[in-house]
Amino acid sequence: MAIGLLGLAGLLTGVATRRFLRRFTRAAPPWWVAVLAVGFVAAGLACPPLPAAAACALLWWCVCLSAVDLGERRLPNELTLPGACAVFLVSVLLGRGMAALVGAAMLAGLYLVVHLVSPATMGGGDVKLALGLGAATGAAGAQAWLAATVGAVALTAAAGGCALALGRGRRTLAHGPSMCLSTLLALSLAGGG
Repeated sequence: MAIGLLGLAGLLTGVATRRFLRRFTRAAPPWWVAVLAVGFVAAGLACPPLPAAAACALLWWCVCLSAVDLGERRLPNELTLPGACAVFLVSVLLGRGMAALVGAAMLAGLYLVVHLVSPATMGGGDVKLALGLGAATGAAGAQAWLAATVGAVALTAAAGGCALALGRGRRTLAHGPSMCLSTLLALSLAGGG
């Protein structure tokens, strides 16, 4: 019964998200509904209530950001900054506020350096997204933070390699989806889902 309710909640959230995402992009792919339905079920089965609700919210945020970044090649402040604040709030409620702050500062600082050295390589939206994702993985521990950080670079490099192999190497790559996916995977493996 609980699995069905969680799946239904994810499905309804995904359908409702369509209108929300249209504020930011017209090119959003339809896959987010299935991702949310499956993700909500997984979070509900793997976590106690507060962490499960936080995991569902983080998944929703990452799906929205990924859809916009893939469609528009940008990460709007209206999504990155409120999400980062929510991650900090949940981290504090879970007693992991300082670890979240350190993780956010380290990841955003790293991304900021890359952005300042080569703005065409790393956008400002990626730096802002790094605040929330760094906080989430920092709260889960150093191993989760490191796995997510290295994983994001590896995923974007793999996507770039595939683009080159397919003859689409001149197109800019959205790094936000790699950041989000590696964070979600690192948190899942750390049990901090």
